[in-house]
Amino acid sequence: MAKKQFNSNRGERVAAKVQTLVAEILRDNYSDDPLIGGVSLVGADAHGGLQFVRLFFYTRNADVAAVQARLDGITRTVRFELAARMNQKYVPEIKFTYDDTLEKAARIDELLNNLETGND
Repeated sequence: MAKKQFNSNRGERVAAKVQTLVAEILRDNYSDDPLIGGVSLVGADAHGGLQFVRLFFYTRNADVAAVQARLDGITRTVRFELAARMNQKYVPEIKFTYDDTLEKAARIDELLNNLETGND
């Protein structure tokens, strides 16, 4: 008898659910905060048997370190609110991580444009 293959995307589903709920929490509770008001959650990744979810954020605020520090400071409160909104036995730990993909893409575009025009 062949062993049944089990491909679960439960981690992706949980990460997406956490991302959506945390985005709602930030919108509902922190929209007036000048640092957090401009934060967008752009992705989520579950690790450690769904015990940990890394939330990737983007902000137009030039002081990314200040935004990161503010998010780190409210993580416990956000997780508490997340527990109230999720109907799961366990609520994963969350960590906010800055996603610099847009800056990298802009830099690559700039370098490619400079190559085409022959400028540095």
